[in-house]
Amino acid sequence: MIEALVALLVSGLLAAVLAPRALADFAANGWTRVNYRGADLPFPAAAIAVGVSFVALVPLAAAGFVLGEAAPSAQMLALAFGVAFLGLLDDLLDAPARGMRGHGAAILSGGFSTGALKAIGTLALALTVLADGRNAGEYALAVAVLVLCTNVFNLLDLRPGRAAKAFVIVAVLLLAVTRDVAPLGEIGLFAGPLLVLGVYDLRERAMLGDTGSNLLGALAGMWIVTALGVAGQLAALGVLVAVTAYGELRSISRAVDRYAPLRALDQLGRPRHATSAAANARPAGKS
Repeated sequence: MIEALVALLVSGLLAAVLAPRALADFAANGWTRVNYRGADLPFPAAAIAVGVSFVALVPLAAAGFVLGEAAPSAQMLALAFGVAFLGLLDDLLDAPARGMRGHGAAILSGGFSTGALKAIGTLALALTVLADGRNAGEYALAVAVLVLCTNVFNLLDLRPGRAAKAFVIVAVLLLAVTRDVAPLGEIGLFAGPLLVLGVYDLRERAMLGDTGSNLLGALAGMWIVTALGVAGQLAALGVLVAVTAYGELRSISRAVDRYAPLRALDQLGRPRHATSAAANARPAGKS
């Protein structure tokens, strides 16, 4: 059990040490963006988390060589860094098209869509990293879960801390169902720094950006497909399809605000001034 938590703890500790100064440098250099209620915040803060993951690989690789403990697999590293890169492109080259329909329309009209590039890239990564001996049906199911989970976290990330909270909820559910922490040995290297930076996102001291929300979604998706059997993945796929469809046709934020338990969970941990201003805040655009 302890071995599975080493990467999570080491990378999370490094993020806690390095994040404050890194975020200050972001702000000093003008690497900021206005959030949903007009606050100018360091952005994309998840780039710091990805950088910390690189740094954490040094002691983790050394520990693995000495102690014989496995580092995250090459497939996991490729998926995580690949999804993070695609999210960073979307953050830095954000085009006006929004949602699947908007991105599709942009492509069909001969335009450029970072969202479409991200979707195709995520699919390519999923097809590559999950090609590990599953039969055709299981392979298609796992790819669908991973791709849709990545997209759902992007749809959710319209308010501070929402993506990190969603990841924690998924983690708690998976741990409750499987009672197995072993998958954290694969995803912990990236989850630790993202959760630390997610606290800054929640407190409106930074914004993770698509770099973070997409990576959190990919980590959650990989956890689902590695920890659950076919029945569990089918159940997860049903939820992901429903949330994706709703997010494309309706406002997830309005739905959250409409139901008191969801609203209370969504606002938990945010600064008081942010929760009081939320009702009058303008909607935030996302890809």
